[in-house]
Amino acid sequence: MNTIPLIFNERQVNRVVLGGKEAQPEVKINLALIILNTRGSQFRDSVLKNLSQMGFEQIVSIETSADNYSLEDFVHKFPYIKFIAPLEPATEGELLNIGMSEIKTDYVLVIKDTLSLTGDFITSGIAEKITALKKFAVFPRLLSQGGEAFPIVFSPGVSGSTFKINSSASAVDGLPSLYPFDNIAVYNRKKFIQLGGFDYTISSPHWQTVDFFMRAWLWGEKVELSTLFFMTYSSAFPLEDVSADLSYGRFYMKNLLPKFDDDHGVIPKSSLLVYLFRSGCGLMESFRQFFDARSWVNKNKYRFTLDAKYLVENWGKI
Repeated sequence: MNTIPLIFNERQVNRVVLGGKEAQPEVKINLALIILNTRGSQFRDSVLKNLSQMGFEQIVSIETSADNYSLEDFVHKFPYIKFIAPLEPATEGELLNIGMSEIKTDYVLVIKDTLSLTGDFITSGIAEKITALKKFAVFPRLLSQGGEAFPIVFSPGVSGSTFKINSSASAVDGLPSLYPFDNIAVYNRKKFIQLGGFDYTISSPHWQTVDFFMRAWLWGEKVELSTLFFMTYSSAFPLEDVSADLSYGRFYMKNLLPKFDDDHGVIPKSSLLVYLFRSGCGLMESFRQFFDARSWVNKNKYRFTLDAKYLVENWGKI
């Protein structure tokens, strides 16, 4: 497994970048937009047209691969949209890191093409209220294809001595969440980059997301729900694979092992035995991963403002 990245966008994914040479003709909303395209759609043209007419400051459209032969047509039709396609396998988190690196505005709305993207799903007035909160991430209410609520609010907890994530379909404005469902949210771009973005060495989409947002909470940032806007899926919403694999091990080392000591975070050497018992990989690899994580925490020690134990015990009060 690769060494834990220390800087934002540390691994440079080979990619094609097309378009975006012209400025948006009429800016109405003080947000940039990143749309992650996970499927092909016959309505892609009308979706891009609607997004353009909404008046975002900047639009970045990210493909999951370069095998989209319609890209040049889209670039011609929408010269103010920047299209990005990876030329090698990349995790969703890496793609979002790339998108953030191409954005120049202070706040960015991240959406996906699995949502219903017709009409004005966010207005300039709502955008102003959300950005005025100055939070790291503010996410909307999300509804199923049939307009029904489902769990989109998550809180950290424990079951015995095991970390667990509780979920709720509650829709109360300002409710904190460990992470935004499907990574859909309005982000403070500067804070996103300062936090280091998504860790490309974590391959599980679920644990990659939980790692990033748990880090945000441990480093003093907040994620909360806004009922000012909502979005609906145009197909079945994704089911998260929460199984504890090797990705969970890296999440565990970076987020659950560190203790907050006076004014900094630290992984005590005494935690080695605990990790060896839980790691599930060979002895030498377990040692390597443990000391890699310990080094990473040490280099970021003054970024920590609390630890996982305090976060769980004081959830909703922070």
